[in-house]
Amino acid sequence: MNLPIEAPARTTGIPPTPPQRIAIVSDAWLPQMNGVVRTLTTTCEHLSRQGHQVMIISPNQFASLPCPTYPEIRLALALPGAVATRLRDFAPEAIHIATEGPLGMAARRHCARHGICFTTAYHTQFPDYLAKRTRLPAAWFWHYIRWFHRPAKRVLVATESICEELRAHGLARLHRWSRGVDLACFTPDASPPPEYAGLPKPIQLYVGRVAVEKNIEAFLDSSYPGSKVVVGDGPSLASLKDRFPEAHFLGRRSGRDLAGCYAGADVFVFPSRTDTFGLVMIEALACGIPVAAYPVAGPRDIVTDAVGALSEDLDRAIAAALFCDRRACAEYGAGFSWAAATGQFLDGLAALEREELPAA
Repeated sequence: MNLPIEAPARTTGIPPTPPQRIAIVSDAWLPQMNGVVRTLTTTCEHLSRQGHQVMIISPNQFASLPCPTYPEIRLALALPGAVATRLRDFAPEAIHIATEGPLGMAARRHCARHGICFTTAYHTQFPDYLAKRTRLPAAWFWHYIRWFHRPAKRVLVATESICEELRAHGLARLHRWSRGVDLACFTPDASPPPEYAGLPKPIQLYVGRVAVEKNIEAFLDSSYPGSKVVVGDGPSLASLKDRFPEAHFLGRRSGRDLAGCYAGADVFVFPSRTDTFGLVMIEALACGIPVAAYPVAGPRDIVTDAVGALSEDLDRAIAAALFCDRRACAEYGAGFSWAAATGQFLDGLAALEREELPAA
């Protein structure tokens, strides 16, 4: 019989050993493609290379239905006890719950019921996303966020700004987990796409999901001259194409094709006000293009005066960012390593101790 497994206890004076068997539970996984999925898949690849055994529990392992207002996300219809059974059978040394959806709920319930330490992550400004989609106050959804993450031994968070926000909402046990760039792929010498040929300069680029919470309208509404290019797909694509026929929509790109979209642009515009990090910003920087964004969590933690500009007036941010040195941008972007980020993830798991969890 497999009993619930807790993380190994820390021995005084001896550095904790990173867990070798790691279970990650996530409601966001392939074939979805977004910042959360890219972060988790890349982290798992690095963990596997280091010899860790990683088990993923994700929606593609169960029957599922589309999430209301966000059909690309599948909500798993796991039978009661299905997640707990998989966790017991795998016998992990550490359990990480990456998302607050149905699978995350099932894993949390199992851990809380059996007194098993676990970590969570705050990948998404969930209250703000839901507020934009439902038009209900974000404060309503913070009650759920506090309840979900409170029993976690550590909540893994990408930036200091988000740490401050979570502390203000009563979550104090936080651990920094940054992000990285595939530096073999995202380089300044990537070839621009043929669609860039003949476009009026400067080429202003957005990359990411085309959805209401990304605030892309603010970018497309901006009056700065030149060309506006959108790379990505999502539920708002058709309506934005109708509303902004002068913009150039290239669809989803990946790998070196995506790197070329970055490298061939003059400025990367990040209009989101609800992201916890913004992986696309550091990919753009690694390709040598400066970033223009609002002075909010995510950009505020990443963008310096040397590599971009922040302003409540997006036109001013674009104008200022265009003066940044592209070589400085590439050097700065190259400092974001997935190896270092994976080490931070492991440090968060290795810090687990055998002790009673707070009441769920």
